[in-house]
Amino acid sequence: MKVFVAGASGAIGRPLIAELVRQQHKVTGMTHSERGARQLVQMGATAAQASAFDARAVVQALRRSEAEMVIDQLTSLPRDPAELAAALPGDRELRLRGGGNLYRAAEASGIRKYIQQSSGFFLKAGTGLADESEGLAIDASKAVAASARMYAELEERALRSERMEGTVLRYGFFYGPNTWYHPEGMVADQVRRRQFPIIGQGQGVWSFVHIEDAALATVAALSAEAGIYNVVDSDPCAISLWLPEFAQSVGAPPPPQVSEQEALDTAGEDAVYYATKLRGASNRKAIETLGFRPRPLQWLNR
Repeated sequence: MKVFVAGASGAIGRPLIAELVRQQHKVTGMTHSERGARQLVQMGATAAQASAFDARAVVQALRRSEAEMVIDQLTSLPRDPAELAAALPGDRELRLRGGGNLYRAAEASGIRKYIQQSSGFFLKAGTGLADESEGLAIDASKAVAASARMYAELEERALRSERMEGTVLRYGFFYGPNTWYHPEGMVADQVRRRQFPIIGQGQGVWSFVHIEDAALATVAALSAEAGIYNVVDSDPCAISLWLPEFAQSVGAPPPPQVSEQEALDTAGEDAVYYATKLRGASNRKAIETLGFRPRPLQWLNR
């Protein structure tokens, strides 16, 4: 199968390219950098060096690839999560405007299926695990709501086409190599410095997914029924449970605990939302339809 991946040199782009090549797909990866292009060639893919903001270049790259499928993994997130707030406007512009160029080019080029990255952790607050019928948390705290609205727009765009099949993959928090949640990642550094506290009761439920499992599910989605899938592991758990065990796994002291009011005063409403209101997601559909078999959350002792 001929597959075009945008955002091919990002955190999920690299393991995704590796898995597509391993499964003998003909892969073209789009990246804006020369370094990224060299890496793609070394991995066995064809490199298309282009900016997603250059609509003409995107059309040309996509047509040269002769792709049947497009996977949109465009992101612009910082290496350090402490810089996330400053990076979010640029990330939003890339996903919406740059991704819009990609989407329109795909429609014009006769692409059969369009796969869109979305979020499996900004789902509408509620009880129990959220399935794919649940909407996004567009009424959450300010920054969470802004991200949720962005993902909702991306999902609507991917699913509305009358020319292409649209599939949305709602990934959990990525962990594993080259992610924040890795022993060498920036969250591990924050935890070692005791800068990642449990807020209040820490009842917010997080869904993670190993980056390589996410790549496997994405490749499986190429030949699966179109629609929305929660690509998350089978161990959604409250921050009060996973954070101390993550700290132990990276050789950090136990995380501090602060009240919700203290966190509001020092870190803001979004930090409190993450800690107390995030809702985990059910992966039943991905297991049944994609053959998804996520590994257990690696640092969790159950």
